[in-house]
Amino acid sequence: MARTVHGDRSSNSPGQLVFGQCTGHDEMAEIEVRDNGYGIAPEILPRIFDPFFTTKEVGKGLGLGLFIVFEIIEEHRGCIAVESEPGKGTAFFVRLPLGEKHV
Repeated sequence: MARTVHGDRSSNSPGQLVFGQCTGHDEMAEIEVRDNGYGIAPEILPRIFDPFFTTKEVGKGLGLGLFIVFEIIEEHRGCIAVESEPGKGTAFFVRLPLGEKHV
C-alpha cells in the first residue's frame, strides 16, 4: 500500500520502532509492506538493521539485506519503521520525501 503522509512520524503506533530521519518534510510518500509470517522477537527487533546481523546459521546469510535497505532509505533522507508481533507477522513502513512540486 502507498499513500502520502506528513513526515514527522507523530502518527506512528506505540509498538513501532523508527530508524532514520523523517523530520523537516511537509509531505512524504509512505510504502507499507506487511506479512502474516512468524514475526520478529522483541529482543531482536532493534538490531535488524545492524550490518552483518543475522539469525540464520553460519553460511546461510550475510546479514546485509536490511542494512542495505536502510542505507538506501537514509541516503534519500527517509526513514523506515517496523512493527512486529511474534506469530502474527511484521510490517515495514518506508517514508521518502516527495520531490519539489512543479506548477
